[in-house]
Amino acid sequence: MLFGMTAYAHHSFASTYDLGKQVKIEGKMVQFLFRNPHSFVHVETADGERWSIEWAGGGQLAGNGIDRNTLKVGDPVTVSGNPTRTEGEHRLRMVTLKRTTDGLTWGNREGEKVD
Repeated sequence: MLFGMTAYAHHSFASTYDLGKQVKIEGKMVQFLFRNPHSFVHVETADGERWSIEWAGGGQLAGNGIDRNTLKVGDPVTVSGNPTRTEGEHRLRMVTLKRTTDGLTWGNREGEKVD
């Protein structure tokens, strides 16, 4: 007889991102992918660099008041995060986000983290 088991696994952020470093970028939202297991925010800076920022999953964001309509293309944002370990790659693990038009923030309250 064979039995199936559910396997739970999660990657290590430390293998992808340098958790000892933090950078800040400012720009305009070009795409927001609200999904599981991780959402992504894509931002273009004033000098034309495009950044891919890994965020929490849709369920976790929803529990903190963020839904797929919270952020819109063109929204000006400031994001801080841990850079990838790959030299020259414009990718971050989000630590904080602020929409500068109205002050909406994420990452400064209990439970607001990427896991």
